[in-house]
Amino acid sequence: MESVGQQHSWDSKIVFEDESFWHGKRVFVTGHTGFKGSWLSLWLSSLGAKVTGYALPPTNKNDLFHVAEVESELEHSIFGDIRDHELLTESILKTGPEIVFHLAAQPLVRESYRNPVDTYMINVMGTVNVFEACRKSDTVKAIVNVTTDKCYENKEWIWGYREGEPLGGYDPYSSSKACAELVTSAYRNSYFNNKSGTGVALASVRAGNVIGGGDWSEDRLVPDILRALIQGNDIIIRSPRAVRPWQHVLEPLSGYLRLAKHLYQGDKVAEAWNFGPDDTDVKTVEWIVQSFCRKWGGKSKIIVQPDTTLHEAHQLKLDCSKAKAYLNWYPRWNLDQAIDKIVEWTLASQANNQMKAICLRQIQEFTNSSQ
Repeated sequence: MESVGQQHSWDSKIVFEDESFWHGKRVFVTGHTGFKGSWLSLWLSSLGAKVTGYALPPTNKNDLFHVAEVESELEHSIFGDIRDHELLTESILKTGPEIVFHLAAQPLVRESYRNPVDTYMINVMGTVNVFEACRKSDTVKAIVNVTTDKCYENKEWIWGYREGEPLGGYDPYSSSKACAELVTSAYRNSYFNNKSGTGVALASVRAGNVIGGGDWSEDRLVPDILRALIQGNDIIIRSPRAVRPWQHVLEPLSGYLRLAKHLYQGDKVAEAWNFGPDDTDVKTVEWIVQSFCRKWGGKSKIIVQPDTTLHEAHQLKLDCSKAKAYLNWYPRWNLDQAIDKIVEWTLASQANNQMKAICLRQIQEFTNSSQ
C-alpha cells in the first residue's frame, strides 16, 4: 500500500493545468462517451490536446456526448469495448498516446448487483487490458486509472478515508474497483517502475460522488432528481440520511489533469490519490434533494421508499490532505455553487441551447475561479 504523506522532493507550488503543457499532447481517454469522460474530453480539447476516445457507443440521444457534440472535438473517436483486448491494443498502438486516462467502467452499484460478472469483467479485466496495451506501446509515458471512493473497506466512519486505508467493497461494484486498485499496484510494481525501464508512470485516483450537467444515469440521485423535476413527478429516494462526499465533476477532473502532468514530467507521484470535497460539502441525500428543489423552484413531492433488499453504505467521506499538500490541489466550487451550475446547465439543455458552448463556458469559469 502507498504511504500517506510520504516526502516528495519536488516543488508543490505549481500553477493550474494550462494550455502550454497540454497543447499538442496526444491523449487517450477510455470511456469518452460517458459523463465524466465527455467532460474530460472537452476540457482536454479546449487546452489543445489531441484526444482519442475509446468507449462503447452512447445509448441515449440526451447523453452529454451527443448534446455537447464531443465527437467533433476529438482527433479520433473509436467505439469499442475494453474487454476487446485486440481492438484496444490496436487503437493505442495506432494513435500513439503519451498520456492515458482510463475511465471506462461499469459505474453503478445497483447495476452491479444485477450483473456482477459483467461488472468484474469490465472493471477488473478491462483495466488489465488497458495496462497490457500500454505495456506494448513505446509512446505512453503516464497513465491515470480512475477508480472510486467506494474502493475502501467501508466501516461507516465519520472521518475520511486516507489512501493507505484497507481496500474492500461490500457490493460487486465497490469490490471490483478495489480489485482494480490491486491490479494497478501490481502493474506499477511489476512493469511500470524505474527498474522495468518502461518509463511509464501509473497512478490511481479516487473521487467522491461526482455530479454535474449532462449525467442521466439510472439509479443515481441527481439524475433521478432532475428527471422528476423536469417531468413534475414525485422525487423518490431510498436513504435520506445517507451521507456522501458530493462534488462537481470538474473538481476531480482538475485533479486528474494536474496529476497526469506531474506523472508525465517524472515527478514521484505514481501512487493512489483522493480527490474529494471539503468536509463542509459532505451532505445527506435529503439535503441534496431539498437544495435542488429550492433552486429549481418546482413543487415535486419527496417520497422516501427504503429498499432493504440491497446493501448501500450510509457514511462515506474522503481525506484529501495528500492531494492538497503534494499536488497543491484544492476544491474550487462549493456544493451550493455546484448545484447552481447543474441547474443552469439543465435549464439550458431544456431550452435547446448550444450545450458545447455551455460546457466550455463552465470549464472556463471553473478554471478562472480562485482556489
